[in-house]
Amino acid sequence: MTLSFHPPQRTLMGPGPSDVNPRILEAMARPTIGHLDPMFVAMMDEIKILLHSAFQTKNELTIPVSAPGSAGMETCFVNLLEIGDTVIICQNGVFGGRMKENAERCGAKAVMVQDTWGTACDPQKLEDALRQHPEAKVVAFVHAETSTGVSSDVKTLVKLAHQYDCLAIVDAVTSLGGTELRVDDWEIDAVYAGTQKCLSCTPGLSPISLSARAIDVITNRKSPVQSWFLDLNLVMGYWGSSGGSGSKRAYHHTAPVNALYALHESLLMLKEEGLEQAWARHALHHHALKAGIEAMGLSFVVAENERLPQLNAIHIPAGIDDAALRTTLLNDYNLEIGAGLGPMAGNVWRIGLMGYAARKDNVLLCLSALDDVLSRMHAPINHGVAIAAATAFYAQ
Repeated sequence: MTLSFHPPQRTLMGPGPSDVNPRILEAMARPTIGHLDPMFVAMMDEIKILLHSAFQTKNELTIPVSAPGSAGMETCFVNLLEIGDTVIICQNGVFGGRMKENAERCGAKAVMVQDTWGTACDPQKLEDALRQHPEAKVVAFVHAETSTGVSSDVKTLVKLAHQYDCLAIVDAVTSLGGTELRVDDWEIDAVYAGTQKCLSCTPGLSPISLSARAIDVITNRKSPVQSWFLDLNLVMGYWGSSGGSGSKRAYHHTAPVNALYALHESLLMLKEEGLEQAWARHALHHHALKAGIEAMGLSFVVAENERLPQLNAIHIPAGIDDAALRTTLLNDYNLEIGAGLGPMAGNVWRIGLMGYAARKDNVLLCLSALDDVLSRMHAPINHGVAIAAATAFYAQ
């Protein structure tokens, strides 16, 4: 007999989804209304305003795509690229590779600029590629590489793209709400994010923002956008191109009404906390986790000056079975941390401190659980010191 599904209460400290704030779950349980209801349309306008603040932009085209962050990525690529275009992609992890997949499915030529996983995108390598490919139309890269925990210098990379007359597409799936991101000040042309990371929201939506320069490219395409659902020429009609609750909306698709309630609530909470305060909170708990991790004798994959506070890649001690440890954490502590991807699989753990998960009790739980399970597995670490180190950091 099949019964209703009741998931366990986990603590999510992997690469995403992150813990969802109870206030956001409550918002999702509110009554569903029509996606063209005047009250819902008014809330859509509020979401756009709140996203302007989160992205630090005044871009008119700032909306959530009705699908996860991967669809935000695809939205940017299918709208800005046409068959025969050249795009230069900086890859230093899994998600630069996904950019390549998107570009090639658009019929574009992808020129790959490769950097070692665990290091930031190298601006000099990008400039070399731009000089070698004057025909390039777009530069694309990941701000916060979720597969490695690396942050790249968005401002410098975007400036280089513009210097060579290219648009810049930026993946901010793991950075929005967690680390500094200033779309207008850094002159980003197209940026996409996800709701399930530092916004503490449920998976399933992808906030995007495109500049006037990017919109001009979209509206003057030689060929139709290859995806009907993600064609921003159509989607703009539903979200209202002129703004204001009185804007005429054209039916495009049935929006995920309750998921948008959740996003509205999460963005409202971000506004209440303050964007820079949210950035500082993520940094605070990262440093406390760092104190405990290093006291145990474990080490980080990424150099400190390139490290994301919200996604911590940790070297696995010699002789420790990665999958066995993570399974024990899940079974004994209801705690989820992430495995490594690609060449890092089996060699690193990815510990997320994103959104609602970035708080003191989670840091202490994670350190305590790691200490216990690693001790039982006879790992070569310093036992019984991690909590004291993190607590001492918090006391400073």
